[in-house]
Amino acid sequence: MPKTPDVTTAQLAYFAEAADQLNMTRAAENLLVAQSAVSSSIAQLERSLGVQLFIRQPSKGLILTAAGERLHHEARSLLTRLDEALEAARGQESEVRGTVTLACFATLMPFYIPGLLSVLAATHPQLRVDVLESDAEGVREAIRTGRAELGLTYDFGLGGNIRTAEIARTTPYVLLPESHRLARADGIHLARLRGEPMVILDLPLSRDYFLGLLHDAGVEPEIRYRSGNYETVRSLVAQGHGFSLLNQVPRSSVTYGGGSVTAVPILDQVDGLPVVVSWLNGVRPTARSRAVSTGLRSLPIEASIGETS
Repeated sequence: MPKTPDVTTAQLAYFAEAADQLNMTRAAENLLVAQSAVSSSIAQLERSLGVQLFIRQPSKGLILTAAGERLHHEARSLLTRLDEALEAARGQESEVRGTVTLACFATLMPFYIPGLLSVLAATHPQLRVDVLESDAEGVREAIRTGRAELGLTYDFGLGGNIRTAEIARTTPYVLLPESHRLARADGIHLARLRGEPMVILDLPLSRDYFLGLLHDAGVEPEIRYRSGNYETVRSLVAQGHGFSLLNQVPRSSVTYGGGSVTAVPILDQVDGLPVVVSWLNGVRPTARSRAVSTGLRSLPIEASIGETS
């Protein structure tokens, strides 16, 4: 039998953190060790395995090789399983504890994360959730690279190597200033917005999704303002700078700037957009990630405007 490489869990942990950060200095800071310790540990790991795991770019950081990419996912999974096994050996298998990293799509943060943290504080007080706030592409990348064990996002652009479980479904709506002539309508066909200025939530994939809805209705909008900030979009609409399309509906119609907006259902046939928990395909969910998924499903999230179920 070929000899098993002499590899330590410390080497795998240092490698995994460096692969998460793609930077030796940041990895060392997160691990609370000297950078030289991380560098030498990874060099020893590469010698033991007989492969190069990183391409080192002076002053620019690291790039994972193909071998590094393969080991990264397996190392993260192995370290997580080892941690769970040690907890079980201590007789604490019924307690969910430790840290799980959740990547969350930015506009979903205020609707899901505060409630999730409250639920988990009550049900699993020893469990800590570190949240990475990002756009949809950032959530996908965090899962793919192992920076996050789970993602909370809309179900678009994730790719076949990521699995999903739907926890809610949101219906898009038209956001109008309270004083708009259509603000009190029971619903709006998107074609009625032709010629109206638009304020668009300018995030990758979200932008394409909303423009696609208008395109399907034969509307080429005049985009007057763009913002990647959900509340900025609402405030611009409240001040009469245009309409917008959004999915999540805040409880209050008052914006940060003190203006008011109205959410009006879309009368066209449009598909709801699923909100999903996501994780890397081929990685078995841990007890921690299962607790987070269960917590998200338990949240009393209200259906979006226009939904009947």
